[in-house]
Amino acid sequence: MIHGIINIHKEKGYTSHDVVAKMRGILKQKKIGHTGTLDPDATGVLPVCLGKATKLCDMLTDKNKTYETVMLLGRVTDTQDISGTVLSEKDGSLLDEKMVTEAVLSFVGDYMQVPPMYSALKVNGKKLYELAREGIEIERKARPVRILDVEILSIELPRVKMRVSCSKGTYIRTLCHDIGQKLGCGACMEALIRTKVSRFELKDSITLEELHNLNQAGNLSDVLVAIDAMFSDYESVTLKEEFLPLVYNGNAFRPNHLVNNRRFTDGEFVRVYDNKKQFIAIYKFVKEKAIFKIEKMFFERT
Repeated sequence: MIHGIINIHKEKGYTSHDVVAKMRGILKQKKIGHTGTLDPDATGVLPVCLGKATKLCDMLTDKNKTYETVMLLGRVTDTQDISGTVLSEKDGSLLDEKMVTEAVLSFVGDYMQVPPMYSALKVNGKKLYELAREGIEIERKARPVRILDVEILSIELPRVKMRVSCSKGTYIRTLCHDIGQKLGCGACMEALIRTKVSRFELKDSITLEELHNLNQAGNLSDVLVAIDAMFSDYESVTLKEEFLPLVYNGNAFRPNHLVNNRRFTDGEFVRVYDNKKQFIAIYKFVKEKAIFKIEKMFFERT
């Protein structure tokens, strides 16, 4: 079985689930999971986890993301993007560029965002977009999101191209919609590409076709990111051989159980390895008890 993460460039027309299904066919492996939904019309970075790395899916979903988007001012649609049914239209080309810039930048920081009906969020076990397709609209609670940064790349009214860095759970098409509401003309998202998720960037991503060719040539290792590489900011530690059963079973251990003991700070994370340099788990130091506690286990008995 293959273990690690591959940075896929999701192409237009595919759902994130489609990508996983196609990768299962290419790699002949069932244990594969994606790290966050991208709409079919959106393209860009989609880290996909294989084997033991599927335990990372939730951690990567929680990471900040960066997008480049084109906002079309003056048009409101039911899906908040260009593919939806038009609900209203105004001439967005008559707006003042300074006013548009101020409106866009006013969203930097924390704000309460109402998720769109056409989204994969579930209510009572049913996805919102399934309800929307049945013509049912329900009230959604606003959720806190954070816009870390917005860089306006160009303004050619009624279009505004911008780069947005944001927290997990942020809908860029809803951000476009909300900016349009603030300007009083409405807006929808015309294009979206995700350029970064955590350490994964667009320039390093590969298409499904490229993945197929690499796999056929036996060069998959060229693009496979090892699980422990995702935690390169954490110091690596090795347990003494007699204490290895503790970590294999996810039990706590003490600093003096390490081959190279040192002082650790409260809440410090470490990458734990055995004497064969096999990555076992992520542990966290609890100073009050002077022990390391399991944070995420990656070891699997064969």
